[in-house]
Amino acid sequence: MRRGEIYRTRHEVRERGGKPGCYLIVSRDFVAGNDDIDAVVCVPIYSRVLGISSEVGLGVDDGLARESAARCDFLTLMFKKKLTHFVATLPVERIGELNRALAYALQLDAPTMRNK
Repeated sequence: MRRGEIYRTRHEVRERGGKPGCYLIVSRDFVAGNDDIDAVVCVPIYSRVLGISSEVGLGVDDGLARESAARCDFLTLMFKKKLTHFVATLPVERIGELNRALAYALQLDAPTMRNK
């Protein structure tokens, strides 16, 4: 496994209404590719596109059946064994979009807030 790869689950996922779904791996390659680490951080992919800054638009060219969006506001920890079906790998230029969406979702460009 590597950062930027899309996988589909075979198992039902409670947070997705008991249905399987697609996930985009966002853990760094050391974590994703390490067999001694059982889980990776992923972004769920939804078929409903909201057009918000924390989404990365995906589609048929990215290996999906229809226009979709990786929604970076909903980072989730997934066990690698549940990511059963490899779908595709994002091209390098799309990783930049992913990085910007993650930075927006996590407010990484916002000034540091102090305890008040």
